[in-house]
Amino acid sequence: MAIVHATDATFQDDIKEGLVLVDFWAAWCGPCKMIGPVLEEMDAEGSAAKIVKVDVDNNQGTAAQYQIMSIPSLLLFKDGELVDKTVGFQPKEALEAFIAKHA
Repeated sequence: MAIVHATDATFQDDIKEGLVLVDFWAAWCGPCKMIGPVLEEMDAEGSAAKIVKVDVDNNQGTAAQYQIMSIPSLLLFKDGELVDKTVGFQPKEALEAFIAKHA
């Protein structure tokens, strides 16, 4: 499954089914650049969650809706409902455990 790059217009459709890990990020954010390859590796290995990325600079409406104050912020949705949130860089093992709590 490929990582989805969501916009304000597509976000609700992108999170409505199953377990979805959303990475709120920005191109200028150092920790965001570090977590990107971790998410790509998880996706390539068949993560239990669909991975969606939201660029906060280009999609301020969605970032405001979920009160994103720090990035990277990783929100976990299950069938369209927010079930968990973590902020800051996380190693792969921590992200996998974060997802597994809700799988």
